[in-house]
Amino acid sequence: MTATPPTPGDGGGRGRRTKVVAIATAAVVVVAAAVTGAVLAGGGDDEAVPGPVPSSARASASSSATGTPRGDRTGEPTVAGWRAVVNPGLGAAFDVPPGWAPQSRDWVTYVAEDDDPADEPLVAMKAPAVLKAQWCASDDDRDGGTEHTTLASAGTRGNDGARSTEEIARADSAAWVYGGYAQPDHDKVTTGPVTSFTTASGLTGSVATSRSSGVEGRGRCDSDGKATTFAFRTPDGDLASWSFFGADGVGDEVPDATIREIMATVRVFTPTES
Repeated sequence: MTATPPTPGDGGGRGRRTKVVAIATAAVVVVAAAVTGAVLAGGGDDEAVPGPVPSSARASASSSATGTPRGDRTGEPTVAGWRAVVNPGLGAAFDVPPGWAPQSRDWVTYVAEDDDPADEPLVAMKAPAVLKAQWCASDDDRDGGTEHTTLASAGTRGNDGARSTEEIARADSAAWVYGGYAQPDHDKVTTGPVTSFTTASGLTGSVATSRSSGVEGRGRCDSDGKATTFAFRTPDGDLASWSFFGADGVGDEVPDATIREIMATVRVFTPTES
């Protein structure tokens, strides 16, 4: 199962969809952190995340002290015309281009095995932003209810229990693609090499991209998918990550260069005390 925020009046759906839960605690995210290691889907070599950091972000990053990333204290976007997406519980923020819709800061998006009666998350993100929440509509089970598939989502999460940023980048990106697009076929997910990445604020970590290929469509909204995960350490030394996942090989696909630009805005969020 895959997870996407339902829009007003939309109950969401089952099958390869995303499931979103509004929660008051981080319990779901903690569970996801504990089971992520079980979803090391695929392997092999794909391409690394393409392209350089955009010039606007490079200029900002050049003034940042190495190893001491600048914190965001206002929650305002760092790219003109974009919107800020803040996860205050984690202490992280990033920006998204016009057309993306930040969700409630209490919302969790996660993917789970389609046949898991407990619906336990394979991987999750909190306070996400979505692009085209009603990108595709279908009634694959023919029960008269319309189910909507989101084009793409991005968000952040804590990775308690992980061993390294490299492990997180590979495992989380593969989990999003497997859970959202490829299941039950682990062998249709490939993950590229893990590389280092530094955001515009000077936050350094590890990044990897996973993709599915040759997924058999069981419904009109099914497609291959891709995911990119950037993993880093917070100022407290905790492991955390930002992930993008979305449809791959479709007309409205989010370009890899745009994913890179969004990822470059990931930063530590440390609000000013009132």
